[in-house]
Amino acid sequence: MRDLIKAFKSLSDETRLRMVNILMERECCVCEVMQVLNISQTRASRNLSMLYDAGFLKMRKEGLWSHYSIDYDATKTCCPDLVEVVRKGLKDNDESVLDRERLEETQRVGTGCC
Repeated sequence: MRDLIKAFKSLSDETRLRMVNILMERECCVCEVMQVLNISQTRASRNLSMLYDAGFLKMRKEGLWSHYSIDYDATKTCCPDLVEVVRKGLKDNDESVLDRERLEETQRVGTGCC
């Protein structure tokens, strides 16, 4: 029950829902999330961390870069349908569509981006 509550709490925020939306498209580093959502590094990292702790994301390090993506294997054990519910719910949402379009134009910034 505790894991389910944590999962729902992590999805109860607009910023985190928007993050899940873009991470369903592809793996992103923190700076790409910042660019798409137009938020600070601190806010991006804090919210990505909450999604990671709830079991929705996996993270891999590449030097100084932290790359996040949906952890489809972990969501099968905790809440297999939640990511799909988010996908369907945001599919035609205007802001979510714009976020996905902005994602296509993002760039990693600098050598130590994240």
